Amino acid sequence: MIHKLSTRDRRTRIGRLVMSLAALLAALPAHASFLQGDALAKAANVIALVVIVLVPIIAIVVFWLVHILPEKIAHKRHHPQQEAIQVLCLLSLVFGGLLWPLAWLWAYSKPVLHKMAYGTDKHDDYYAELAGKRNNASRHLHDDVVRLRTDLDRLVAQGDAPEELTSIRDQLAALEPRLAGPVEEPR
Repeated sequence: MIHKLSTRDRRTRIGRLVMSLAALLAALPAHASFLQGDALAKAANVIALVVIVLVPIIAIVVFWLVHILPEKIAHKRHHPQQEAIQVLCLLSLVFGGLLWPLAWLWAYSKPVLHKMAYGTDKHDDYYAELAGKRNNASRHLHDDVVRLRTDLDRLVAQGDAPEELTSIRDQLAALEPRLAGPVEEPR
């Protein structure tokens, strides 16, 4: 069964066909780039050099930075096995990143078994830093006490010091032996 088109449908189809042909003929030629000739070749050469030289360098640096993250995390958290985590990070670089997730998990893990075996869950550097801070605070306290003692002795030596200053000087003299022993000079 063949369907006959009405006059109106024919006119519509012919109108659409004419409009399509007019649009097709009126279209401007398209260019793939705004550059032409030698400028296009130079731009392509520059882009190729950037891709060939800079992209691998940036990829290697990013790969390396990502692979030392577990080591930095272990150091920041004072993980007692940070040297082993560092070795695992280096091995992960050699094996193309296959060991990196293990190093990441190890750096974030709480060293429960290490604490059970050795009695501590911090690296030795943590305790060395803590002792250094305490020695520094003790040194400052010792210096402050010595300065206060000399000021009080000078005021009492002038002769017209009130009784309160004399009693404070005696209390300070009684507290001085409580300070930590002789403070070592920094090396």
